[in-house]
Amino acid sequence: MWLAKVGDATGKPVEVDWQPFSLGQVNNDKGPDYKIWEQPEILDGTDKSLLAHQAGLAAKRQGKEAFESFFITLLKARHEDKKDLTDPAVIEEAGIKSGIDMAQFREDVADPDLLRELGESHTKAVEEYGAFGVPTFVFPEGNVAFLKMFIPPEERSAEIYDTLIKAMSQFEHVGEFKRPQPPWPHGVIKG
Repeated sequence: MWLAKVGDATGKPVEVDWQPFSLGQVNNDKGPDYKIWEQPEILDGTDKSLLAHQAGLAAKRQGKEAFESFFITLLKARHEDKKDLTDPAVIEEAGIKSGIDMAQFREDVADPDLLRELGESHTKAVEEYGAFGVPTFVFPEGNVAFLKMFIPPEERSAEIYDTLIKAMSQFEHVGEFKRPQPPWPHGVIKG
């Protein structure tokens, strides 16, 4: 949502190669050999916890423009409308609203190969980049950084983006910048 605001503020979309990463896998209590994407209830579709990832990968098969439209629609459903992304009706609604080819989307979402893609993406993020959360930024220079923040106001989005991207991508000597909690985020979240 923040990057969309940056694009709106600057008139230039922020170029991102979005890759799936499972917080359910990271936060599992079953040990390192457990792979959420290999579980029978995920494979047979009775557990919908990876549905949003599968939907994102399915939308990606329709090209960059289709994926970006679907992705921002899905983010709005989650972060603005507080909808449950494990609900197939929410995913279906996002697909329709985004204007993607729904027949192709439905077929692709059902493709079990998407779970393999998710597993590969997640494993690469952990093993090659040390990812442990989202969002994790991987920069062409080789620097990697996790960022925890709230969506800033529209008028500050671009300034914050420019500053943080420069710090994360170029200042490899900075390992962590953290605000004590509490008091953070007191006063940051309005309403």
